[in-house]
Amino acid sequence: MGSRVAVVVLTGAGTSADSGLATFRGAGGTWEGYRVEDVATPEAWARDPALVWRFYQMRRAGLGAVEPNAAHFALARMERELHAAGHGFTLISQNVDDLHQRAGSTVLAMHGQLLQLACERCGTVTVDSEHLDPERFVPCDACGYERLRPDIVWFGELPKLLDEIEAALAACTHFVSIGTSGVVYPAAGLLARARERGALTFVNSLDQPENLHPTDRFLPGRAALVMPPAIERWLVEWMK
Repeated sequence: MGSRVAVVVLTGAGTSADSGLATFRGAGGTWEGYRVEDVATPEAWARDPALVWRFYQMRRAGLGAVEPNAAHFALARMERELHAAGHGFTLISQNVDDLHQRAGSTVLAMHGQLLQLACERCGTVTVDSEHLDPERFVPCDACGYERLRPDIVWFGELPKLLDEIEAALAACTHFVSIGTSGVVYPAAGLLARARERGALTFVNSLDQPENLHPTDRFLPGRAALVMPPAIERWLVEWMK
């Protein structure tokens, strides 16, 4: 076997689009018909928690109607085979759905998870897929606080797992960006940081993202169609 590789993958909304989940922003800067400012900021939660709660409860309930697609399963296979061969693999996702996990991947979910609720008083994080009533808040079992919030990183908040992400980038030899727009930071900056550290960089999206560089290998198209054959080729090449 050749030298050890350490692959870091960053996924965005385009990875889950073929599963039927809407990408982050649609026409007019809206998210599933809502203004981002009204449902995805701490200020919105403070101003109108009932509206924000209804929005996320609908999204949480909607997870039961979708399944992982071919891109999710190809990435899970990539993780298994690279680890089995003694190589490194880290999957970082901006997505808040659980499709990577259901496909079998281990994920650094830097923007949180829809199936988790967090207490703003005591900090307890609860995995919850049962309390989906859009009109009823879920209290904290640990401290009794009247309402848990979605454990989602909103605009203006610090992403999660930054130390783990930094450690993965420090060792990265190959970086793959899949289905991201390249405009949401700090996630959008990971591609450039990997490139600057000498990693080979690959980018998949429908259109060229904002952070694409001439040295990146650009793989245009839908992730569910493009990524399985690309991963097949990479596994053969990287595990020679």
